[in-house]
Amino acid sequence: MAGVNTCIKYSMFLFNLVFWLCGSVILGVSIWLRVSDTMPENSSLDLPSLYPAVNLMIGIGAIIMVLGFLGCCGAIKESKCMLLLFFIGLFLILALQITAGVLGAVYKSETESKLNDSLHALVPLNTQSEEIKTEIELMQEKFKCCGLLNGYKDWGSKLVPESCKCDIQSSSECIKSPDGSYWSKTCSVKIAEVLEANQMIIIGVAFGLLAVELFGLIFSMILYCQIKNK
Repeated sequence: MAGVNTCIKYSMFLFNLVFWLCGSVILGVSIWLRVSDTMPENSSLDLPSLYPAVNLMIGIGAIIMVLGFLGCCGAIKESKCMLLLFFIGLFLILALQITAGVLGAVYKSETESKLNDSLHALVPLNTQSEEIKTEIELMQEKFKCCGLLNGYKDWGSKLVPESCKCDIQSSSECIKSPDGSYWSKTCSVKIAEVLEANQMIIIGVAFGLLAVELFGLIFSMILYCQIKNK
């Protein structure tokens, strides 16, 4: 019977070392996104967020680190059990990623519709509770935006809050009104920009991981078959 190919064995080890490092990067980036102040979080406003996707990536990153360690040990020890567990775990993660991607694409328009409905329900802003108005003012200050859909007009006839006022000399970022200068971009536009930027990071990481996982499945199965036939 043929023995285990040394090249395949150590290639599998190096691959899993890189795989473990990928898991570390995914975990680190996901945690950074989770705690970053660029992510909009408005509990009282009922706006969609990327936190569920980020939480999923945190879990995937942690599992990948465990699988990478399992794959390294399985390759060095030539353990069929460890390699089989590695293959099954990797396959499940791959299936989970594909499912999450399909669901994300299917429900994208529904999420956008929910965001639009949530924003329309809040206008005019001066009729909302003090808690919601405070959160919107904080959001305006944080993202340098004004209003949700129609700029400063969303605040009705009452005094527009200070957080709406544009504090820089820029014709492109500010808009003039009879009462002063306000941020030209609405918060709905800013929220969409932030969500899209963070979504691109998640998609990029997911596609890069997909290629690595396919190689992992191939390597682990080849090594498993060689050990089995030894």
